[in-house]
Amino acid sequence: MMTFISILFILIGVNAIMMIFSLNVFGQRERQSSNSFLEDHSSNIYPIDLVASKYKKAV
Repeated sequence: MMTFISILFILIGVNAIMMIFSLNVFGQRERQSSNSFLEDHSSNIYPIDLVASKYKKAV
């Protein structure tokens, strides 16, 4: 029983360390990408022509 509990705590500790590390890396990437996104982003908006399109009737 002691072996199971010690392995469980080791795995929980490793999981917590990896989660903290991944959240820190994700936060740094998000800050860098949001700055470049705001500077370089331009979107194209295309009109939708619903009159010219033909739809098949559902059976």
